[in-house]
Amino acid sequence: MKTIFVMVKCDLGKAYDVADAAVAEIEQVSEVYSTSGQYDLLMKCYLPDSTDIGHFVTERLQNLAGVKDTFTIIAFKAFSPDTKAV
Repeated sequence: MKTIFVMVKCDLGKAYDVADAAVAEIEQVSEVYSTSGQYDLLMKCYLPDSTDIGHFVTERLQNLAGVKDTFTIIAFKAFSPDTKAV
């Protein structure tokens, strides 16, 4: 399983519509946060190892109505109180 975070810039007034559509229509989208700054939303996505990240972002996320721009971050390892550093 791969984890990616996608920062999304939306058309003016469309951030909540994009967030609602992402969680309703795309099962790989785990969470969506509204944010301040250069981007409007931060999406956390879990992808099967076989999924091509570029195709997922360009075909699924960037095609949501109201999406203007994206910036993708690939996560390598998650750290939490439940996991120990190896």
